[in-house]
Amino acid sequence: MSALSMIRPVLLVAAPFFLALGLVLPLVRFETLYFFDRTPSLIEVVVSLWQGGDGLLAAIVALVSILLPLLKMIGIAAEATAAGGGAGSLFYRRVVPHLSKWSMMDVLLVAIVIAAAKTTGLADAFTQPGLWCYAASSMISGLLHSLMGDASGPK
Repeated sequence: MSALSMIRPVLLVAAPFFLALGLVLPLVRFETLYFFDRTPSLIEVVVSLWQGGDGLLAAIVALVSILLPLLKMIGIAAEATAAGGGAGSLFYRRVVPHLSKWSMMDVLLVAIVIAAAKTTGLADAFTQPGLWCYAASSMISGLLHSLMGDASGPK
């Protein structure tokens, strides 16, 4: 049994596990005063945007931060468990590479928000476990995509 075939099942479980944690755990903690702080999760950010009247922005964040990573993981899992070609393989070859290009965008955006909050002096901002779990999920799914591309031979 090769190292790739041994690690792939672990990565296939770890990526969605960390994505789920990244969606529900706090992403960032903002401290505006000594007695006030806020630690929203990604899902809370989407809900807050929606309830605040920013439906389009909420839809974009939900699409890019929740739906596209789920589709990518479904595509990778379908390809990893498929016996041959077919629709799953076509989805994997055609769609997953495009989804992979957007994988770390959310982590970058949160990093920019943290830097902006710290440099303006309006608030202190600190990363929370949700951001690290989300980043881990993105990196693991990217690694899986890369490993599976290497295993399938030249494209």
